[in-house]
Amino acid sequence: MNVAANDIRHDWELDEVRAVYDMPLLDLVYRAATVHRRYHDPRKVQRCSLLSIKTGGCPEDCSYCPQSARFETPVDREPLMAVETVLAAARRARDAGATRFCMGAAWRSAKSGRPFEQVLQMVRGVRDLQMEACVTLGMLTDEQARALAEAGLTAYNHNLDTSEEFYSEVITTRTYKDRLETLQRVRSAGVSVCCGGIVGMGEAAVDRCSMLLTLAGFDPHPESVPVNLLVRVPGTPLHAEEPPAVEPLELVRTVATARILMPKSRVRLSAGRESLTAEAQGLCFMAGANSIFFGDKLLTTPNPDIGSDETLLGSLGLTSA
Repeated sequence: MNVAANDIRHDWELDEVRAVYDMPLLDLVYRAATVHRRYHDPRKVQRCSLLSIKTGGCPEDCSYCPQSARFETPVDREPLMAVETVLAAARRARDAGATRFCMGAAWRSAKSGRPFEQVLQMVRGVRDLQMEACVTLGMLTDEQARALAEAGLTAYNHNLDTSEEFYSEVITTRTYKDRLETLQRVRSAGVSVCCGGIVGMGEAAVDRCSMLLTLAGFDPHPESVPVNLLVRVPGTPLHAEEPPAVEPLELVRTVATARILMPKSRVRLSAGRESLTAEAQGLCFMAGANSIFFGDKLLTTPNPDIGSDETLLGSLGLTSA
């Protein structure tokens, strides 16, 4: 099966994706690396920074999320940050080497009125800093998606999290269809899509493949595909349930399969990197990951500090995209 010879496709079948995922690992990484080198500079990694601009109090029941109002977690509620405070953080991120600044608000749906106007000011301010701007605000209306596009938003993050089949095991307060409709609104407004999922929530390998199949069916493919490893936070259902830990090589398989299915997308190695060895991260980069979140915090969960990442990237011979 000459996977690397395939052109950009949107018509993958689940059995094909599973066959890719289940290849002998070294063969899979080699083929993914071949695809990666065809479409990207393998020495370049984009550095992104992620800031929680409104923390906690979300009415959703996402089982992995410490920001849900339904769970008692170490995360405190904090109101929407002031525009200048956010832009000061963006300037610091830019000066540290980040080229994309991502802003997350713990809302079920983007809030209309003054809060949304403040977010639009943040987007404009980040773009004025010559950085890419990404937000994740929950579900959007058509009008909100268009307003974000007019403000210059580069990308909208709205993850699928897992397969449609496993989704209700993780979240019950919104549907898979809700997520897909938000992504369609974003795309229709002319904003790039940032969409991926989480590995390690108790899903099976077929669920990872099904999620990637859905993403690969988007036309065009998502501009960026975050691959997260579950970070267990006390107070969340997935911390209490303690699903079996996922072997790092399963994360490598997920990254490699994403690269083969979506050759032009940025595959972003996201949450959970703090629990990975340098060797595991190196395999992910070899398998096609070419973007990371830079900084010691991802919304409310820990991330390697900048110095550690500088050391890691330097040891691997990787530079900023």
